[in-house]
Amino acid sequence: MMQNLRNLILLMSLSMPAFTQQTVSPGVSSELAVHRRAEIADLRYHLDFKIPALKSESISATETIYLSLKANVQPLQLDFKQDVGHIHTLTVNGKTITPKLESEHVVISPSHLRKGKNTINLQFTAGDAALNRNADYLYALFVPDRARTLFPCFDQPDLKARFTLTLRVPSGWKALANGRLKDSVTNGSQTVYNFAESDLLPTYLFSFTAGVYAHAQKQIGQYNAEFIYREADPGSNVDSVFKGHEEALQYLEEWTGIRYPFQKVGFAAIPDFQFGGMEHPGEVQYKAVALFLKEPTKDQLIARTSLISHETAHMWFGDLVTMQWFNDVWMKEVFANFMADKVVEKLMGSETFNLKFLQDHYPAAYGVDRTPGANPIRQQLENLQDAGSMYGNIIYHKAPIMMRQMELLMGKENFRKGVQEYLHKYSYGNATWNDLVKILAKYSKNDLVSWNRVWVNQPGRPVFDYTIRYKGDKIDKLNITQRPESGDARIWPQVFNIALVYADSVRTITVNMNTASLQLKAATGLLKPLFILFNADGMGYGLFPADKTVHEQIFNLKSAVSRAAAYVNIYENVLSGRYMSPAGLLTLLTKGLILETEETNLKLLTGYMAGIYWSFITPQERQAFAAQIEDALWKAMEIQTQPNNKKLLFKTYQSVYESSNAAKRMYDVWKEQQPPAGMKLAEEDYISLALTIALKNDTAHAVIARQRDRLKDADKKARLDFLMPALSASVAERDSFFAGLADRRNRAKEAWVVTALAYLHHPLRQSTSYKYLPQSLELVEEIQRTGDIFFPQNWLSAVFGAYQTKDAWQVVQQFLQKHPDFNPRLKAKILQATDNLYRAQKLAEK
Repeated sequence: MMQNLRNLILLMSLSMPAFTQQTVSPGVSSELAVHRRAEIADLRYHLDFKIPALKSESISATETIYLSLKANVQPLQLDFKQDVGHIHTLTVNGKTITPKLESEHVVISPSHLRKGKNTINLQFTAGDAALNRNADYLYALFVPDRARTLFPCFDQPDLKARFTLTLRVPSGWKALANGRLKDSVTNGSQTVYNFAESDLLPTYLFSFTAGVYAHAQKQIGQYNAEFIYREADPGSNVDSVFKGHEEALQYLEEWTGIRYPFQKVGFAAIPDFQFGGMEHPGEVQYKAVALFLKEPTKDQLIARTSLISHETAHMWFGDLVTMQWFNDVWMKEVFANFMADKVVEKLMGSETFNLKFLQDHYPAAYGVDRTPGANPIRQQLENLQDAGSMYGNIIYHKAPIMMRQMELLMGKENFRKGVQEYLHKYSYGNATWNDLVKILAKYSKNDLVSWNRVWVNQPGRPVFDYTIRYKGDKIDKLNITQRPESGDARIWPQVFNIALVYADSVRTITVNMNTASLQLKAATGLLKPLFILFNADGMGYGLFPADKTVHEQIFNLKSAVSRAAAYVNIYENVLSGRYMSPAGLLTLLTKGLILETEETNLKLLTGYMAGIYWSFITPQERQAFAAQIEDALWKAMEIQTQPNNKKLLFKTYQSVYESSNAAKRMYDVWKEQQPPAGMKLAEEDYISLALTIALKNDTAHAVIARQRDRLKDADKKARLDFLMPALSASVAERDSFFAGLADRRNRAKEAWVVTALAYLHHPLRQSTSYKYLPQSLELVEEIQRTGDIFFPQNWLSAVFGAYQTKDAWQVVQQFLQKHPDFNPRLKAKILQATDNLYRAQKLAEK
């Protein structure tokens, strides 16, 4: 009998699924996330925060979590990245228990849980690192895993929940959150805002802001939209921001076939916000300076349209359908950028769209993909605490290029149908890239799986070459090849154009490059051109040949897109050592200052010039070039007729000037606030000019204080107060400023820190800032742990972006040798940020 019972128990154990005890470890591991997603359902949070008037005082909070459990056999891990002292009371299903906080998790024993519905109540002191507290405003920014620093939660993207929020703030403050405002009551020094339950959201999209704001409300289409901001003199920008959202909503509803999927439309403009924007439904946060434009250039206007469209696109891509895990964070970003580009195309025409697509995405993507730290679009992620390091220019800029090529491959209508099916199928849920590929494959005759393997799952770019044979004055054979710039042999299937340029015409040929070598038969028999321009339509991706006969003839190309493609091609070839020297390119681009009249192309050209001037030619060459460059820029500024073109040239002059005559000229412009004829300068321009004057003249540091006295905006005054020591004429004061950055509190305003670092490490200051390099590298891991998602890359780029010396490169090499097990993603960021430094060594040897 006993033996039969043992056999029965054995059989039952063999038929039961294996029980895996979930370990408790820092962050949110992928294993924990999978387990919780399988066990937890019907999740709701009720949160109540009491925000004191003084930011130095702590925030008291209460929370009720409602959830349903499929089983109660394992401890429940609530994410909370604070010490146990922050939790004052913990009640589970009506029973008060002693909080147990282990490795960033509140661990609740199965004995306190039940299968089915559970209720957890907490009273606690909120962590405020992600609340971005200022003297009279704050804003919550939780992407990708910062919600757990504020309140106990299940901080993973595939556990969507509904949030009910109460904010108790100083009277006079306004508040905005994901849900509609139900009511507000002011009692003496406190106002209580009660918000309606939100739509289904992951924790990283839950957000709110409160503070001294102006408030505007307007009907846009079918929606009553809210806008809060701190700008003292908004001008016509408020109406422009509402209009931008209306246009984006209209286009996206039409393209997706789905109405705006959330209960309210709302947005906030925040001074010195860490990103361009963040897509919280009902409470989109924007960097104020990106929305409030004074004397805007064409590029700034397009950029604002693109930014608003990007964040609005997220309502469908990322918010309605959310990635299952942050290894697919790029999916929401690629669609946001891709759809924003489509809005720009509709509003401004195909020519502007094609030009801006090339200018915005290609240089930024190449800037990473050409480096040894290049990462694939889709990356692996073991723990959510490392998710921030996945962000960068590959997901924001290479991914839209990839998606555009996929749309070409499938056809626009088939692509749209596939995406619409994906959005309908996974609405208010989560999906992976593979889920999308499976749907798109239904609408394509091509092998998307193989295509995806190269474009999405592997880093790097192809290098194209060509051979051409002539018979008399005609082309006999034109052969194009592609190979990887690094890594294993592979092919990037793609479509692009080449242009055969003649004295009186241009002949364009479409290349469908899906093999390693291709004979372009369409070219056979055509007359010998003056030169050949590869990727003339800006559609292809890779390092394309730059015809050595092209030179200044590129400025005569009628197509603005072709000229931009030529500038990009030549610049990339120079950096790869395949074309002329950096000094030769600087000379060539200088000739285009008068000839290039398209505003955004002129911005691209002058940006390349400034970069070459400070990063790729030697100090001796700079000395030889200085007078010539200054004269050419000022002359071009006088000759160009468009005000924005004049302003671009003036800003480049401001960047590169070094002579005493130029210094006096710029000081007079700043002092008298009288710009050169034919252009207008806004307050931000004079602030920038004051900082430059202080940088380039050790006796002129007082101009910053005087510029500060001109300002009325308290936020702008505070920014200058922060920057002043970084620009001090005193080396000891600059040393003290940098030393202070080791304290996390002094890094709270990340945008300010990055600006300050760029001034500290400007080539004119590198003799005294070189000593900061080792510690700058040592701080990277802490910056990744404590800062927002772009801070590590921005920190590194600001520190190393303009160095070109062997000594600086040696610091990088020594650091990497000293830390062989350094976080691989952060190591990749270092290699990306120091690639120009590495290339400067190689180019100097030639």
